[in-house]
Amino acid sequence: MSEKNQRNKSLSRHRVLVVSILCLFAFCLLAQKPQTGTSAKQDGQKSKVYLLHADLLRKDARVPDAQVVVGNVVFRHDSTYMYCDSAYFYNQMNSFEAFSHVRMEQGDTLFLYGDRLFYDGMSQIAQMRMNVRMENRTTTLLTDSLNYDRVYNLGYFFDGGTLMDEQNVLTSEWGEYSPATKQSVFNYNVKLVNPKFTLTSDTLGYNTATKIANIVGPSDIWSDNNHIYSERGIYNTQTGQADLYDRSVLINEGKQLTGDTLFYDRNLGIGKAFHNMVMTDTVNRNMMTGDYGYYDEKNDYAFATRRAVAIDYSQGDSLFLHADTLMMQTFYQNTDSMYREMKAFHKVRFYRQDVQGVADSLVFSTVDTCLTMYKDPVLWQKNQQLLGEQINIYMNDSTIDWAHVINQALSVEQIDSTLYNQVSGKEMKAYFKDKQMRKVEVIGSVRVVYYPMDSDSTLIGMNVSETSNLDLYLKDQKLERMVMKPKSTGTLYPMTQIPADKKKLANFVWFDYLRPINKEDIFNWRSKKAEDQLKKNVRGPVELPNQHLFNKKEE
Repeated sequence: MSEKNQRNKSLSRHRVLVVSILCLFAFCLLAQKPQTGTSAKQDGQKSKVYLLHADLLRKDARVPDAQVVVGNVVFRHDSTYMYCDSAYFYNQMNSFEAFSHVRMEQGDTLFLYGDRLFYDGMSQIAQMRMNVRMENRTTTLLTDSLNYDRVYNLGYFFDGGTLMDEQNVLTSEWGEYSPATKQSVFNYNVKLVNPKFTLTSDTLGYNTATKIANIVGPSDIWSDNNHIYSERGIYNTQTGQADLYDRSVLINEGKQLTGDTLFYDRNLGIGKAFHNMVMTDTVNRNMMTGDYGYYDEKNDYAFATRRAVAIDYSQGDSLFLHADTLMMQTFYQNTDSMYREMKAFHKVRFYRQDVQGVADSLVFSTVDTCLTMYKDPVLWQKNQQLLGEQINIYMNDSTIDWAHVINQALSVEQIDSTLYNQVSGKEMKAYFKDKQMRKVEVIGSVRVVYYPMDSDSTLIGMNVSETSNLDLYLKDQKLERMVMKPKSTGTLYPMTQIPADKKKLANFVWFDYLRPINKEDIFNWRSKKAEDQLKKNVRGPVELPNQHLFNKKEE
């Protein structure tokens, strides 16, 4: 009996131990339950949509799953409150459908209005319809269909909409707006209207805080003064500054600036183009190219450098001119005294099929339609060469009318590889007709080396003459006759008896090695050889009348 009692006591102790272990395990499970619930909520458990107020609550057989609430209806989901005149409340689906005078408030900055709303508390998406208005501080979005995603704080429309802030009004067929980042995106028939300009595009980003438009598709910006085309870039609608890429174009009153990268300041009226710059004047039919260009539209000033080229295409056959720097400027704008200047410096080289030239610097002014070549200028036309200390070329409708060679003037006509007709003097005036030199006037200290020909173009000999003034008449780029004043007979040497030292004038030089041979060669600067440099005119001091009296006073 005692053994039986002992076994019973042992079983009782085991039962107590098992029960204790089970209780402890149950307690652990209970202790873990709140943690499991919190984790589930963090993993996506949705909060509940609450009906806070309604004047009337009833059931309707037509909507068996909904409670019909009428009069001063208020819903709350988290921190968002929604108001309406009436609604269908789907409590089991955590959603509702609201009608008439619908208003949604999120914090104190976002307000959404409309005639009808379907709100899904599971996805937290509000579908507002008819007469929709979203207000976010100073930004207003108008549309008839707007979906607002509370999770991503993003509203988007897909049936046309208008976004307005203090500066701009934007319209498009499709768009989205983020109240948190103030960033918006518009697609299809986008139009941004500003008091100073209008921007049209297919795709556009816009930030209502910074007022910056992000261009990501073909876009046009129109104003009273100019037109910008760009497919990629940013435009600050508040400051008027733009950074544009991918061959954007600025057009202003017949002038067009294009570059791989284009910076533009609308308020200052200044555009800068980098890399593969092209500046075109469609009115005057000329253009400038280079790797850097600058244009001031208010002062009508243009500047180009880095492989800069000026191209004149007004006469069909284009003239290509290169220099280290090119400048164009208009003076006295919008007055009767208005004129334009084009400057090129340094290492000027230009090419056209009928005329070529080189100089250190060049200036063209519309005041007298004169193109002036400075410092060692040389001008070629077919087998003719003109040079001096300075050459003035007077234009008539973009073609050469006449040229004035000043100081150490030299004209050379190449007959063959060894023979040259040569004329030198203090100055020279060459007259052109139909782009050909027809007459040359040589003035002061004239010296001539000339090879006359008979009727079959056979050389008769070589004539060497000196006179004070000389008129040369040319036909088909060949010397037809010459008139000396006063008349000078000179010396005629037979071809077989020409003295070697008489073949060339003392200042003769044939600069064929400097001559641009095509439009690509204008970039290849070649300096004059040391022995071919012009001798500088050294002039002694000019003694004024009674100069000796001043000298005595100084003594």
